[in-house]
Amino acid sequence: MPVYQAVVLAIIQGLAEFIPVSSSGHLILVRRLLGWNELSPAHELTFDVALHFGTLLSVLFYFRRTWFQIIRAALGGKVVRFSESGGADTNLAPEEQREERLLLWFLAIATVPGAIAGKLLEHSAEDYFREHVILIAGALIVVALLMWWGERMSNLSKPLTRTTFADSLIIGIAQAFALIPGVSRSGSTITAGLFCNMTREAAVRFSFLLSTPIIAGAAMLKAHELHKEGLPAGMHTPFIVGIVVSAIVGYAAIAWLIRYLQMNTLRVFIIYRIVVGAVVIVLAFMWHLQ
Repeated sequence: MPVYQAVVLAIIQGLAEFIPVSSSGHLILVRRLLGWNELSPAHELTFDVALHFGTLLSVLFYFRRTWFQIIRAALGGKVVRFSESGGADTNLAPEEQREERLLLWFLAIATVPGAIAGKLLEHSAEDYFREHVILIAGALIVVALLMWWGERMSNLSKPLTRTTFADSLIIGIAQAFALIPGVSRSGSTITAGLFCNMTREAAVRFSFLLSTPIIAGAAMLKAHELHKEGLPAGMHTPFIVGIVVSAIVGYAAIAWLIRYLQMNTLRVFIIYRIVVGAVVIVLAFMWHLQ
């Protein structure tokens, strides 16, 4: 794989992992449309997981202070206000402290459906789903419509720390559908958060925090496989470049999206997904793609 391809794909991953437009779907579509087929499907997926590892580094670094506070509170330590308000007020009512202490466990609960689905549908995700551009395009459009509906239905009243067990389970189930390229992990979880009446910022932050364990799990599984099989010849430099670039771009995407959704809706992403999905369907029929 040429290094320039690694850079382009890493930029796409860094942006689309957190912006709700589907990173896996865009990586597959760009390869198919540009004819970048130097890697086997298995090695493509391995490289994509390496790019996900880069975005894992970005989300860990961006939320490093929040993760420390969440874990400390969950384990009975000092509680501070680490919700989307960003303050450090320690004068919390008992009920507020209880809510802060539960957030880690709700994130853990939300991880379970995606982990189960990933195990059960591993081969479908690696083989069938990635080979059908019409499926990807359809997923882009369907989730866009759900995002629009979520925006319309939500009262946007619930802050991050008011997350409930039911909310975390619903968001976790939504994350499981992101195994289908085009759905978007962030898109599905943010949309589910809106249906749970979370504020946009709360839904985004919960989605980004939730990405940490699921991406880490996938990266560790692939790292174990790579340790046994090794990288293809000439892939070490593209892997390193891809991880670094996706980490840098991912950090910038997180910071931008959180600020953007404090004052704006998901409308631009809804329109983008519908337009891209429609264009891909037209091109698929014109070029006889699957």
